[in-house]
Amino acid sequence: MKCKACGYENKSKAKFCSKCGNPLESTPNVSQQSKSSNSKIIIAVLIVVIAILALSIAYLTLSNNNEQASAVQQQPISSGSNDSAPNTSSSQQSSSSQPATTTTASQPKEWKLIGSYSGSGSGSQSVSVPAGQIMVKLSAFPIKNYATNHLYVTGSNGESAGVDWGSTSDVETRSNSLSYTSSSPVTFTIDYYETVSWQVDFYSYQ
Repeated sequence: MKCKACGYENKSKAKFCSKCGNPLESTPNVSQQSKSSNSKIIIAVLIVVIAILALSIAYLTLSNNNEQASAVQQQPISSGSNDSAPNTSSSQQSSSSQPATTTTASQPKEWKLIGSYSGSGSGSQSVSVPAGQIMVKLSAFPIKNYATNHLYVTGSNGESAGVDWGSTSDVETRSNSLSYTSSSPVTFTIDYYETVSWQVDFYSYQ
């Protein structure tokens, strides 16, 4: 360190001049001052950047809020405009026509009478029954003659049903039934003997 009084170059850590004894003043480090100055500049720039970012965020937030508020204010106008009338009318038309469609599509199947035959006495006859799911119901009341009476129904597909009475049977109405499914027509023979009345009904499930 150089003495200002005599110009003697002392050691860097000396506090007094070894030649003249005057106190030595350490000169401020230029590099440290420069670093301190740079730090202050950087801090100032950061503060400015942060302030700009904060202002930008606040501006964007306010802008979004304004857009949302305007959209909410416009919504009642659009919902109450004349454009909604056709939609309401269309909805009413579709709902009013819906029951007819539902009724047509959801009609349940049921047993429908396709033929009914009846008579009395004794005899036989043939009946042609169409293909499908078929049910046959029969009933008869016999003559009180203490003999054998009957009503038999026999199909060409092997299906059969009937009622009969013996010599000691009670004189009363008896009934029976059968059901089957066929892909082709079936011919039934109705055979009856010594009856007061008889009836055979054919049903199709459709």
